[in-house]
Amino acid sequence: MTYYEIATLDTVIFGAGKAAAGIEAWVGAGRGRLLGAFGTDIGTLNRVFILRGFDSLTEMYEERERALRSDDPFGCTEHLVKLNMESYRAFDFLPPVEVGVQGPVYEFRTYKTRINGIMPTMGKWADAVPPREAYSKLTVAMYGLDGEPRVTQIWPYASLAARSEARAKSVADGKWPPKGGPDWLSPDMTSQIAMPLAFSPLK
Repeated sequence: MTYYEIATLDTVIFGAGKAAAGIEAWVGAGRGRLLGAFGTDIGTLNRVFILRGFDSLTEMYEERERALRSDDPFGCTEHLVKLNMESYRAFDFLPPVEVGVQGPVYEFRTYKTRINGIMPTMGKWADAVPPREAYSKLTVAMYGLDGEPRVTQIWPYASLAARSEARAKSVADGKWPPKGGPDWLSPDMTSQIAMPLAFSPLK
């Protein structure tokens, strides 16, 4: 399972909790495997991320079409103001996402790359991720299959303090960022902190 989708659901104010039951039922009735469901805490608020894994592009796009043709995608349109679904493939060297307790603080980081920057970025990360994981685990890093060339990564931490410590120490020790990696990125970068919803397999 190397294909992933991140569905971003922007909700009404305080809508994430209201939408949770509908989202859980929707993904349970569909294809693919639910890996994580998160509500944002820092960054764009009132936002839900749904991370699912798929065995093939066909399976993923059939599930995408189910949402597009539905009169109630994700079972919560009464609480939604915006829905965006993005397709990804994991970096070649990474294993499938493992669910379980990794957080509960999850950082979603997206970097826009140079137009030809996906493969060089992946190569730099292949060398750098193993030593970086000595400081904190990586849930997944993946490149977009639609939209602008980009890399999205999900990092779990036990707390915001643990995040700050791991990031600072890995930089100070020269283990991160990947050497030469930033050369292939644009300045267009975002970071959001999200927490697992009750039904999320990633905790």
